[in-house]
Amino acid sequence: MDLSWTPEEAAFAGEVREWLAANLELPPAFAGFDEEVAWGRRWQAKLAAGRWVGLSWPAEYGGRGASPVQVAIFNAEYARAHGHPDVVVHPLLVLCTAVGLSVEDLSEAGGPFLGINQVEFLRPVYPGDTVTARSTVLSARASESRPAFGIVTWRTEGQNQRGEVVVRYERTNLVARRGAR
Repeated sequence: MDLSWTPEEAAFAGEVREWLAANLELPPAFAGFDEEVAWGRRWQAKLAAGRWVGLSWPAEYGGRGASPVQVAIFNAEYARAHGHPDVVVHPLLVLCTAVGLSVEDLSEAGGPFLGINQVEFLRPVYPGDTVTARSTVLSARASESRPAFGIVTWRTEGQNQRGEVVVRYERTNLVARRGAR
């Protein structure tokens, strides 16, 4: 199977690169949230004026009617323009993967999930990266309202194949206490 780009797809990639070279604005250091929001609105307006927002939308609605391949091309070129080697895996997918990896060991036989806090996305993850997770108990105490259960909080770190921490978070579960009825 030949997965190389068609001449139209290659031309589209060239158009994306050309537009980004002429228009890309990397975010500056912001003094505050209002400044960051104002910058984001200006950048989104510039993208929209170039019809780079809603790429797959029909042209009559401001899009380009782009194919899924063209959307993938845009995403890859946009990531490269920001210094990444390829598209970046969405951070929430990385978080869900790390949580999923820890469920079997930590809470699959336990009780309800009570929450997740202190989430930090520390490094980008790229397609093909391998993510593993390691958890440490931060606290464990008896539940005041349900004596047969305890409340346990873990800190989990997700790492890539180079051992670099890519995501860190704390989560809390209600778990059955040993020997409790």
